[in-house]
Amino acid sequence: MHITRRLEFDAGHRIPNHNSQCKHLHGHRYAIEITLAGEVITTEGVSEQGMVMDFSDVKRIAKDHVVDAWDHAFLVYRNDKAVLDFLNTLPQHKTVVLDVVPTAENLARVAFDLLHEAYRDTFGNQLRLVRVRLFETPNNWADYTHP
Repeated sequence: MHITRRLEFDAGHRIPNHNSQCKHLHGHRYAIEITLAGEVITTEGVSEQGMVMDFSDVKRIAKDHVVDAWDHAFLVYRNDKAVLDFLNTLPQHKTVVLDVVPTAENLARVAFDLLHEAYRDTFGNQLRLVRVRLFETPNNWADYTHP
């Protein structure tokens, strides 16, 4: 069985070597979908009976590990020195420095890596993260699935 929880956040970024508009500082209303796989929990009397995982727990974990860190932040590539220098002049600016260019593809992979170990099988139902889908716009997204 698969379940998916969608969350949204706002963040800025730029693609430094892009040959079009994305080379400029800009932002998006991102959406992230977390898809988990596992067996339905059959343990009698537990709150999660009949579920793969409680959706509120899916949300809490995603917020703790990705969404709260990225929401209203500027996601910047470590080697984008001009932007990093600029952001460092802004007192208390929320900046997330990444080892990769912040494309939808790379952000989906980074989010997967941050979340992979966080979703643990606590009921013996073989729970596992199988996909992170990151929407950059309503019409553009990237999927990263477990290799």
